[in-house]
Amino acid sequence: MPDNIFNLNNPDFFGILIRFVINTTFLLILIRGIYFRYSRKEKFLFTFFLMGITVFFITSMLKSVFIEFGMAVGLFAVFAILRFRTRNFSLKDMSYIFTTIGLSVINSLKLVGFPVLGVILFNIIIVVSAIILEEFSLRNNTVTHTIVYEDLELLKSAKKQKLINAISELTGKEIQKVKIRNIDYKKKIAELEISYKGN
Repeated sequence: MPDNIFNLNNPDFFGILIRFVINTTFLLILIRGIYFRYSRKEKFLFTFFLMGITVFFITSMLKSVFIEFGMAVGLFAVFAILRFRTRNFSLKDMSYIFTTIGLSVINSLKLVGFPVLGVILFNIIIVVSAIILEEFSLRNNTVTHTIVYEDLELLKSAKKQKLINAISELTGKEIQKVKIRNIDYKKKIAELEISYKGN
């Protein structure tokens, strides 16, 4: 990339601005439209947006596609290890961090003969994949707990539905499955494993 990249008369300068608009649009969809909608963690929105914008401009100003790839992976991998190892990020949060960096790197690349529509298509594929995975996770997300239950009469197989209804009323959760882990006839208590849909 030319040294006078900051010159307003340089065509590459406006190319970067166009790609920046594309990048910002898809970051808004990914972070605000998908991540925040499903996680409700507003404390990470600032981090994700600023990281995406910074990664985009750094990789846009590097000299070649090969250097962009190597520098992006190396620099931001080291940064992530040093900065985020002290925090308890969930696997999903880390996935969104990586996706934010990946989107910004893809959108920053200046590939000769590569149409803008191709970049937009890749962005759409990533965003749609995130939506599909979030919906799948939401529908199949089950939480399992172990509880101590005292009414041994309801543990009979014929009263399974009554047991589920009783525990649902007791816990305030829509219980999907109940499994008997242990029964202590002496103390007249049972250890049950219950499963219900998470938030």
